[in-house]
Amino acid sequence: MKRYSRDQMAQHVARDIPEGAYVNLGIGMPTLVANHIPQDREIVLQSENGLLGMGPAPEPGAEDYDLINAGKQPVTLMPGASFFHHADSFAMMRGGHLDLCVLGAFQVAVNGDLANWHTGQSEAIPAVGGAMDLASGAKQVFVMMELLTKNGESKLVERCTYPLTGLRCVSRVYTDLATIYISPDGLMVADLIEGLSLEDLIGLSGVPMQALDPRRNAH
Repeated sequence: MKRYSRDQMAQHVARDIPEGAYVNLGIGMPTLVANHIPQDREIVLQSENGLLGMGPAPEPGAEDYDLINAGKQPVTLMPGASFFHHADSFAMMRGGHLDLCVLGAFQVAVNGDLANWHTGQSEAIPAVGGAMDLASGAKQVFVMMELLTKNGESKLVERCTYPLTGLRCVSRVYTDLATIYISPDGLMVADLIEGLSLEDLIGLSGVPMQALDPRRNAH
């Protein structure tokens, strides 16, 4: 089955970030979004380790490992960028100053519940980071994740079985097979990978969905 690459998923996220937004990119797959921000759009990226005005990844050979994001990956700076204390960064996150955050996930429930810090398994290493602060503090939460686990189980579920990060916080899910909006009327599929039908997607995920009516806006 053909799938969106991680860079294509990041392009879809970047396309949907509005002009003038202040955005936090979570560790892992979401950091790719920084490489696909449209050049004609002013979007300010925040990193929880204390950076506002983060740019895309540097060219190979131009890395400065004193300049990194929260995932310890080298980044660049946009004009006007600033550095600040870690506590100030979390004050931004907790104080409702971010328009949007992009996070990875182990599971997302149909009502927008998010589980992304621990699978609950005894051998797993929990990594909460700032996800709880972002899930409750950002005005919108976008999730980037592959739809299925390596075992073929859907990460989009009726009810999360892993420890929760946030309640009813996710508004959109960007996967390798489809982009899905979470609305008061249920899951709305905004786009599908070529060759995959809505019925196929429902069969893979095991949860009900409907096609997004372009005349309506999901929150």
